[in-house]
Amino acid sequence: MTERQLAFETLQIHAGTAADPATGARQVPIYQTTAYVFRDADHAAKLFNLQEIGYIYSRLTNPTVSALANRVCALEGGAGAICCSSGHAAQIMALFPLMGPGKNIIASTRLYGGTMTQFSQTIKRFGWSAKFVDFDDLAALEAAVDDDTRAIFCESIANPGGYITDLDAVAGVADKVGLPLIVDNTSATPYLCRPIEHGATLVVHSATKYLTGNGTVTGGIVVDSGKFDWSKSGKFPSLSEPEPAYHGLAFHPALGAMAFTFHSIAVGLRDLGMTMNPQGAHYTLMGIETLSLRMDRHVENARKVAEWLEKDPRIDYVTYAGLPSSPYHHRVARICPKGAGALFTFAVKGGYDACVKLIDNVKLFSHVANLGDTRSLIIHSASTTHRQLTEEQQIKAGAAPNVVRVSIGIEHADDIIADLDQALAAATA
Repeated sequence: MTERQLAFETLQIHAGTAADPATGARQVPIYQTTAYVFRDADHAAKLFNLQEIGYIYSRLTNPTVSALANRVCALEGGAGAICCSSGHAAQIMALFPLMGPGKNIIASTRLYGGTMTQFSQTIKRFGWSAKFVDFDDLAALEAAVDDDTRAIFCESIANPGGYITDLDAVAGVADKVGLPLIVDNTSATPYLCRPIEHGATLVVHSATKYLTGNGTVTGGIVVDSGKFDWSKSGKFPSLSEPEPAYHGLAFHPALGAMAFTFHSIAVGLRDLGMTMNPQGAHYTLMGIETLSLRMDRHVENARKVAEWLEKDPRIDYVTYAGLPSSPYHHRVARICPKGAGALFTFAVKGGYDACVKLIDNVKLFSHVANLGDTRSLIIHSASTTHRQLTEEQQIKAGAAPNVVRVSIGIEHADDIIADLDQALAAATA
């Protein structure tokens, strides 16, 4: 039996790892080392020429970090993967081989506030730009593509509102215009959604969130489907043509399905240095071992809390896609068949001030700028994660001033509801 025939619950424990060959250790060791001894000069040359797989320097690859990359790759059904220092680093790493000065991406309007800032402001310093489009309007998405567009980017379950993207439809547009589709799968995890099966080219994760699941480390992962033809259009010369930054190697002609992965290691990690540390990788590996168990509980609790909130007269609306009233409920069975995740927002009657009072009165919930923890988390996005946006942008991103975002944890649902009840009483008195 091969790894690809194993169930998700088995892969999350065994994929990408074996007993340590040096010691027989069953758990993946933390290889806390910067460099690796070459057998001889010929061995070193082969490693640098990508003629042999191995370890050179931990900015590029590390056995513990590679084990994590291999495991997430197996869970996503990809051809290769790389790990890096954060989810934001993963987004830059995903774009780096594709972009150049004057090039642009088309991004969904429904994105995490930090991603909106990274795409609308920070990438301009590289000479890149982004166009933001409502991905429910497929005609507008296609119309936004021009000769300089190099990728389409969205989230499977969007932060903060829990909006579910119709990945099949968006992938259809990407295929039509000959561009790679990059999907941030952080909020869903590969347990709830496997974007490659819906046409995604690259999948990115903030491993900081549900993959690790306990709020201990930051990390990012990029998974390549291995299915995109980087040579077909001539738009991706770093992958299709001789790469001057790596001995003139033409990555895609030489390495095929592994071209993106090896370019990201040999050029991206080498030169950008967005490296994941081995201890962080170890924590994430341990977290992934219980991913399916945690996500089932996250989803169950989120559904109960959302149903309670929807009936509460102090609440204007709830955005959870798992509710039959959600305009995106019909996508759940197709895109996220095991559940709509545990991230959503709700609007509090009383607006901005009531939201602030709610935040100040929760006791069980943690008021933090994070999501995907075992603990229930809450934040007022308009005054924190999305405060750099205009009010119009906040509303489009699902983070209006009267909206609170919750990441529902795995505590007992009755306790989560009781905490929200008492905090709402204080906020709307």
